[in-house]
Amino acid sequence: MMECKSFIGAHDEHWEDDGLRSHQELEITLIMEGSGRFCAHGREARVESGNVVLIPSEVPHSFHALSPIRFGVLLADRIPSDVKDLFDRLIQDGGTRIIALSRLDRDRYERLFREWLRIRSAPLKDPIRNYAVWVELLLLFLNEHAHSDHQALSISFIGDYIRQHIRDPIHVSTLAEMAGLSEDGFRKQFAKIYGMTPKQYQQQCRLAEAKWLLSSSDKDLQSLAESVGFSQLHSFSLWFKNWRAAPHRSGETGSAYIITNAFTIAYRGCRRVLRKFGSVFGNDFLFRIQ
Repeated sequence: MMECKSFIGAHDEHWEDDGLRSHQELEITLIMEGSGRFCAHGREARVESGNVVLIPSEVPHSFHALSPIRFGVLLADRIPSDVKDLFDRLIQDGGTRIIALSRLDRDRYERLFREWLRIRSAPLKDPIRNYAVWVELLLLFLNEHAHSDHQALSISFIGDYIRQHIRDPIHVSTLAEMAGLSEDGFRKQFAKIYGMTPKQYQQQCRLAEAKWLLSSSDKDLQSLAESVGFSQLHSFSLWFKNWRAAPHRSGETGSAYIITNAFTIAYRGCRRVLRKFGSVFGNDFLFRIQ
């Protein structure tokens, strides 16, 4: 039966493990704050905020603080084979591995991890299935967003910058300077990490943000358009339709998506108003428009 232990541990700069230790569980540890040293396989490496240390079962290892440090630790044993495969993808040759998350992705992982701690602390009807799903979710996130070398991590910081500035025009010369690369070198490295140009990546981020806002926000369409960098609603609608209808994408066109979600927003507002009356008419009307 699957077992999990998970916690956040905080220590001062003098803390360290008492020698090497090992355990049956595989370990996933996020360095939330601070810096330290990680020792395994007769080697040591510096770890700092945003690093994730992956430790297979029964591998002797130790942590040593270099500053006040905070860890987010997950220990899991006897996990389903398909979930274990996700862990194995991240490590190398059965040994430990240190990977890195950009600042935005570190914050997102930490929010997921804290929610996982909340779920694990609650009484659950099916704890084993919950544990398996959450461990899988965390491992999937790491597989999608982790980087293993400095160059890839520096490019991911540019990706963070683009995600945070989806409303603004981007200039490759400025981004290349931020990354400390020539424009040509930056374009090649960016395409290697993200599989597209910086401009295409910004458009993808805009589309993802627009779809999320359409699905979850009560914003009117004009405000939504401005949120992703369009001052004119017509320009936003045309852009959205072109990107949604592009040959390499599937699903409804932009106009259909907007209409569907606009109706959903309108329906939610109508439902709130009508239910205040608590009337037969209100309930009947809601039933008919669903």
